[in-house]
Amino acid sequence: MPEVDVKNSQNEVVGSVWLDDAVFAVCAMPSLLHEVVVMQRASMRHGTAATKTRGLVSGGGKKPWKQKGTGRARAGSNRSPLWRGGGSIFGPMPRQYGYSMPKKKARLALLSAISSKVAEGCFTVLDGFSFDEPKTRLMAALLKRLGLGPKVMVVASDEEYALLTRVSNNLFGICVAKISQLNVYDLLRVNALLVTRDSALQMAKQLSPSGHRISSLPVEDQGDHEEAVA
Repeated sequence: MPEVDVKNSQNEVVGSVWLDDAVFAVCAMPSLLHEVVVMQRASMRHGTAATKTRGLVSGGGKKPWKQKGTGRARAGSNRSPLWRGGGSIFGPMPRQYGYSMPKKKARLALLSAISSKVAEGCFTVLDGFSFDEPKTRLMAALLKRLGLGPKVMVVASDEEYALLTRVSNNLFGICVAKISQLNVYDLLRVNALLVTRDSALQMAKQLSPSGHRISSLPVEDQGDHEEAVA
């Protein structure tokens, strides 16, 4: 199990957590991540582009000239695609570009994206958020002390989401997401993940196929633990 330090708001180590391998130590799968990102980007497309066919263009009800005897090519409508001002042939029409993929593949890609942040050392665990007042400057000062930026995703529990969204709204590059809102595209766009100890517990519980498997140990007890393991 990967071990990550738990820090307080002053960037001091106050403990550590051992994370579930099934969630935080999944091997990197670049091809699968690419497949999911392409799917998400396709789902973001509006698909509102449209052109008019000859049946939608106004006018053209009268035959321009008689069928024979003029020496010209026969024509039935001045809104033919061959005419200027006519309709389009096989032009774009409103459509949905989104599609889905197997849930197991999407879940595996999400775990791979989270694990990549842990492996790169871009996964910061905080003991908790304690703001005296909901001010953006307090959040900015916290991120500066932790050395995080410029693009950070804050994973919030349901109870913390409203507060963290309020203090982060005006910070460029900072996004706040619930555990249920985590997705591969947003995870790959940020440089670091910031979670609390409780959020890490919830992530292991909600995302792990085997359930809740995460343990924490205070700093003062780490030496005894290492001896026991040895």
